[in-house]
Amino acid sequence: MLNKVYPLLSFLTYWLKREDKYSLQSPLLFNTYQDLFSFIKARKEEDLDIEAFRKHLLSSDEIIDVEDFGAGSKSVSTPKRRVSDITKFSTSNRKFAHLYQFFCSLTPAETVLELGTCMGITSRYLARVTLGKLYTFEGSEEIARIAQPVQGFDNLILVAGELSQTLPYTLATLDKIDFALIDATHTYEGTLKYFEQILIKTDNKSIIAIGDIHWSRGMEKAWKEIKNKPDVKLSLDFYECGIVFLDYPGEKAEYILDF
Repeated sequence: MLNKVYPLLSFLTYWLKREDKYSLQSPLLFNTYQDLFSFIKARKEEDLDIEAFRKHLLSSDEIIDVEDFGAGSKSVSTPKRRVSDITKFSTSNRKFAHLYQFFCSLTPAETVLELGTCMGITSRYLARVTLGKLYTFEGSEEIARIAQPVQGFDNLILVAGELSQTLPYTLATLDKIDFALIDATHTYEGTLKYFEQILIKTDNKSIIAIGDIHWSRGMEKAWKEIKNKPDVKLSLDFYECGIVFLDYPGEKAEYILDF
């Protein structure tokens, strides 16, 4: 019960501490924050085919066997799950998919990673702004089957299998990671481990996003440790996700932002 209530308590804390653009004293951050909303507005008529794919999944009656290597789902915890339920409860909405697109677009976006493909909706959004290749990782073979695009999205490479095995193998083949979204396992240990593995392959132009940072006490603990790492110069808390910059002028800073 506490595991389900905890995000609500965390949201109350977030709501009380959040800042809007008028509270920001840093001109660079103020402009970035404004640019985020301008970006979302400009893409109002973009990516509608991805939303059509989401709608298709939401209307699906298919039931699949899901291999779960992380903390699992709070809404659907059985191995057999409806595709519609997974889509409804475990995918990022359009607003946050655009947020990930925006921060990805602030990087060179030549090599992009997504840990936690789920139904492939955010993968498709990220692929649209990736200039090189997007590697997306999914532990469940059945989910990966549904998430894999039939056509288009030629720069999207879906890697299926247990992340603890597939990620190190793929990282060994890459020189640098420009943007990464960590949205898998949802455990303290897993989130920290994957962050540290990815960090080795970044430079000061890289940006890393972490999904569901207030999902549980463990995830909040992981988020706190990540934003306190010496390599992280700026952290932004949007409640449903956290964004970290490895380069930021001035002193190390962290913000809780309204979104």
